[in-house]
Amino acid sequence: MRRHKSERSPGAAMHPDCVHLHSIQGGGDDSSCSRPAAEGSSCPGDVRTQLGSSCPGDVRTQLGSSCPGDVRIQLGSGAAEPRDTPSSRGSRAGSQSRGHGEAAGPEDAEPEEQGGSSVAELRCLLQWLHRSLPYLVILSVKLLLQHSTGISLGIGLLTTYAYANKSIVNQVFLRERCSRLQCTWLLLYLSGSSLLLYYTFHSQALYHSLIFLSPTVDFMNFWEVLWIVGVTDFILKFLFMGLKCFILLVPSFIMSFKSKGYWYMLLEELCQYYRMFVPIPVWCRYLMAHGGLDTALGWSLGILLGLLYLILKLLSFFGQWKNFRQVLRIFFTRPHYGVPASKRQCSESDDICSICQAEFQKPILLICQHIFCEECISLWFNREKTCPLCRTVISDHVNKWKDGATSMHLQIF
Repeated sequence: MRRHKSERSPGAAMHPDCVHLHSIQGGGDDSSCSRPAAEGSSCPGDVRTQLGSSCPGDVRTQLGSSCPGDVRIQLGSGAAEPRDTPSSRGSRAGSQSRGHGEAAGPEDAEPEEQGGSSVAELRCLLQWLHRSLPYLVILSVKLLLQHSTGISLGIGLLTTYAYANKSIVNQVFLRERCSRLQCTWLLLYLSGSSLLLYYTFHSQALYHSLIFLSPTVDFMNFWEVLWIVGVTDFILKFLFMGLKCFILLVPSFIMSFKSKGYWYMLLEELCQYYRMFVPIPVWCRYLMAHGGLDTALGWSLGILLGLLYLILKLLSFFGQWKNFRQVLRIFFTRPHYGVPASKRQCSESDDICSICQAEFQKPILLICQHIFCEECISLWFNREKTCPLCRTVISDHVNKWKDGATSMHLQIF
């Protein structure tokens, strides 16, 4: 019995499983913690946990050297604060910076995600267009066939305007050398085109809109309203272009080239203002048509839209009224850019006009003391306000439309 007792280990006498757990709170005695550790150093699997007096949260794991598997864990819960060393401050700053970087990462990624989504949406749209292209072509062909008459007429009106406008500008530029035969042909061509158009669509009474009357069209159909407004605008252009051709045919001894330029300018301004008012009755009837809303709400909405349209037209008119008054003042006052030059002054300039490189014809002396032909300098001031040689400002405005041109603007509304 004595021999059997001596073979048992000292640690097993206290705990048969050779596992000892000592919990010491606060600042316990280190000697009491080390004594059990020494006792269990020879037992395999001996696990001992100690709460020391070091930094809170300090977890220390020690592997004993005397017994395999002996694990010692010391949990410190003392009140002592750790020392603030430069290395610890650096580590904390690094952890904070990493934390901020990790927090800002998703915010920086949001624009990239939005850009990627936009590209993906655009790619989907392009793919849809690619798949729908054959169907869109079929619908376009159907629309062209359905509105072939209107499209062909629009192309014809546009080409007629372009041809007549370019021809009139060329004839005005030729001045006394203009072809009267060409001017007569343009006059007949424009008149014949307008009469043929009205005769072809006589059932719709398109000419009524020229004098602010209502043509016989369906004012509930947007395309018919757009059709009547576009045709009327081109016809008014042709009418005033015909008047310009008539002025071109007037002999120079009755109306000088300079006077013709003022008439071209006045006719073009009158044409633009008249074209501004012509569509008003047509669009008002279209906007005020109640259609299926044959109720008080439908009438009220139509009247409101018509009033808004009239207000916008009046604002646009008063916005252009200043330019129109200036044109009227120029037409009636006929401002002069200089005074007739004497023979001595012309001889000092070698009797050669700097614009046409020919002898002076009715020489004009500008305030900058440069001499030009009256017709040459008049043509120049149709586009510029300064002297061709020294760039001195001579005129306070540009005399637009004195070259016989007609505005390309299509007055739809």
